[in-house]
Amino acid sequence: QVQLVESGGGLVQAGDSLRLSCAASGRTFTNYIMGWFRQAPGKEREFVARISVSGGSTNYADSVRGRFTISRDNAKNTVYLQMNSQSPEDTAVYYCAAGLRLAATPRDYNYWGQGTQVTVSS
Repeated sequence: QVQLVESGGGLVQAGDSLRLSCAASGRTFTNYIMGWFRQAPGKEREFVARISVSGGSTNYADSVRGRFTISRDNAKNTVYLQMNSQSPEDTAVYYCAAGLRLAATPRDYNYWGQGTQVTVSS
């Protein structure tokens, strides 16, 4: 089992920045590819970004590429999502997830955090 706990969400204004953190415990963090997903009210959960075990490979959804950055600190068992130039369309509950495949679909991730709310006002 891997336990994931997100933090760092909150209310920000359009154009502001926010950094989310996801702390992992349990099984070896470096076994897992880490991803961030988000879910807005009434919408399906969607892929935001993912990062390889070493951190050397990252992928982003088109909607966030160039604004968001995913990173990980394997010594701290933590993955981050730096969100810049935020817009109201970024409002959602953000989830981190751990999996064994470099994938962009929720079903490919085995473990999930409880989510953290990000609200961007216009």
